[in-house]
Amino acid sequence: MPLTVRQFPCLSDNYGFLIRDEASGLAACVDTPDAEAILDQLAQTGWTLSLILNTHWHPDHAGGNEALKTATGAQIVGPAEVRRIAPLDREVVHGDSVQLGETRFDVIDVGGHTLGHVAFHAPDEAVAFVGDALFTLGCGRMFEGDAPQMWAGLQRLAALPDETLVYCAHEYTAANARFALSVDDDPALTARTAEIFAARERGEATVPTRMGLEKGTNPFLRAPRLAARLGLSGAADHEAFAAMRAAKDAFKG
Repeated sequence: MPLTVRQFPCLSDNYGFLIRDEASGLAACVDTPDAEAILDQLAQTGWTLSLILNTHWHPDHAGGNEALKTATGAQIVGPAEVRRIAPLDREVVHGDSVQLGETRFDVIDVGGHTLGHVAFHAPDEAVAFVGDALFTLGCGRMFEGDAPQMWAGLQRLAALPDETLVYCAHEYTAANARFALSVDDDPALTARTAEIFAARERGEATVPTRMGLEKGTNPFLRAPRLAARLGLSGAADHEAFAAMRAAKDAFKG
């Protein structure tokens, strides 16, 4: 039976995610950006929260752990780094799996934004929750890791099937699109960004995306192909990625 995903905006630009395994009726949330907003969504749906999946330790992803555990008794699962700010019931690493009823989530190491950042991929449902590792037309800043680490994590995500629905945690897409157009004139990107700008004008979300779209148009996943534009012809893939990330960090458009 399918996995139902309920997505809702919270904080200034985060998305919250409630997910329900329809076979068992068990529900989880992915990250806890705003405990009050999540509890409100639970009240609206009538779902009972049994699991919290944390992608990384940042306060807008794990800051609501304690309040939600107190309110619901849900088990908290995530990388060890979450303990820096919040309780954690089960520590997971790359290669582990987590069950929500009949839905299996595989844990993928996507460290770089933070050292222990993970993503949760449900292969049978073709769904991945990637936190701040990958965004629609973008990727997270390297606050703790380095370019080889983060590039390796992004390649693990890029290896997922093209049809995979990718749920990233922020609505950063319009800004990412403006940067992408500054480094890439591919027609597929031009067409996609026009659709994105129109969607945002209508107040529509640009999340989720699909992995195939990101592999074809996201400048961070395409960094080796765009290396010449960055003055890095012949650079190693992770070096091209590092240059792309540095260019985005300095971008003012």
